[in-house]
Amino acid sequence: MKLINIGYNNLLVKERIVSVVSPDAAPIKRMVADARETGRAIDASCGKKTKSVIITDSDHVVLCALEPERVLGRFNGEDSEEE
Repeated sequence: MKLINIGYNNLLVKERIVSVVSPDAAPIKRMVADARETGRAIDASCGKKTKSVIITDSDHVVLCALEPERVLGRFNGEDSEEE
């Protein structure tokens, strides 16, 4: 089991991530709203602006303060784990 840091000492299991998307598109906004209503949303942005939305295989939606490209870099082990 490999964990990746998605910012502010929040960690996700790498193998459970299905996709990382930008929160700006209308379908993603609807997905986040639906996840909030059903209790599947996890806000890992620590009060910062949400810059990416991470979808997991358990259908949870994780709100993240890092850009999708930065999350991808951490996923691939290319980006520094520091804020």
